[in-house]
Amino acid sequence: MAEITAALVKELREKTGAGMMDCKRALTEVAGDLEAGVDWLRQKGLAKAAKKAGRVAAEGLVAVESAGHHAALVEVNSETDFVARNDSFQGFARETAKLALDSDGTLEGLQAKTYPGSQETVTDKLQSLIATIGENMTLRRVAKLDVSKGVVANYVHGPVSPGLGKIGVLVALESEGDVDFLSTLGRQIAMHVAATNPVALDASGVDPAVLERESNILREKNAGKPDHVMAKIVESGLKSYYKEVTLLEQPFVHDGSKTVSQVLKEAEGKAGAPVKLTAFVRYALGEGIEKEEGPDFAAEVAAMSR
Repeated sequence: MAEITAALVKELREKTGAGMMDCKRALTEVAGDLEAGVDWLRQKGLAKAAKKAGRVAAEGLVAVESAGHHAALVEVNSETDFVARNDSFQGFARETAKLALDSDGTLEGLQAKTYPGSQETVTDKLQSLIATIGENMTLRRVAKLDVSKGVVANYVHGPVSPGLGKIGVLVALESEGDVDFLSTLGRQIAMHVAATNPVALDASGVDPAVLERESNILREKNAGKPDHVMAKIVESGLKSYYKEVTLLEQPFVHDGSKTVSQVLKEAEGKAGAPVKLTAFVRYALGEGIEKEEGPDFAAEVAAMSR
C-alpha cells in the first residue's frame, strides 16, 4: 500500500477543496491513487466546496460566547438566510465561538483549532459542512476581549437562538466592584453600541485619515476665513464629531441627558469601586461585504420569454 504523505493529502485537498481528514480517508481507501481519490470524494459529495468558494456569502450569524473574565465574538457567513437557520450551521457557529475563548484572538489561530468531537480543524469542519449543506460558507472574523478584574458583557441583537444573531457586541469593564451590577451596566452599554455603532472608544482611537477628511470638509465649507478663525472652526467641528462617533462622548441611549463617560462615573458609587471601559467590539452581519445584485423579477420573466 502506498504511503499517505502529508504532501499527497495537501495536493488532493487543493484539487478538491475537501477537508484534510476527508482527503486522508479518501487516499487510504484508494491506496494513495490521487485521481482515484478525487473520484472517491466526488462520489461521496465531498469535492464540492472548492466550486462554491467564489460565491458571495453575506448572510449567516454572529455568535457570542462568555466565560468569566473572557468573551469572544465570531462571524460565520453563508449564502442565504435559510442556511443560517440550519441546526448544523448554528451548531458550528456556537462551537466556534466557544473555541475562540481559548484562542489567541486571531482568525488563523481559531481556524487551526481542533473542532470538538473530531480530529478535524475548524477549517476542515467548515469544508465538510459546505459539502453537506451545499452553500459557500466562511468563518470571516473573530474578536476576543479579556479583563483581569470586572466583566466582559455582551449583547446580541435580533437573536435567532441564545448567543446567535445579526449584531453582536462585547464591552469590557475593568473594575473591582460588584459583578452583578457591572454585568447589568455592561449589557446596557453593549445595547448602546449596537444602536449607535461608534467608530472608537475615544478621540485617540479615531483613524487619523478620517480626522483629516473631516478637517478638510470643514475647511472647504469655510473657505476664505482667516487662518486663526479657520483653526478654531476646525477644532470646534472635530469636538462635535467626537461627540457623534466616539463611545465615551456619545449621549447614552438609555438617558440622553448624560454621556457614556458620565454614566460610568456615576456608576462607581453603586459598583463600589472605580469603573473603566477599556474596549468594545461590534460585529454586524455582512457589513463591508459587497453583495451580488441579481436581476429583478420582471427582468427574469423578460429573459425567459426570449
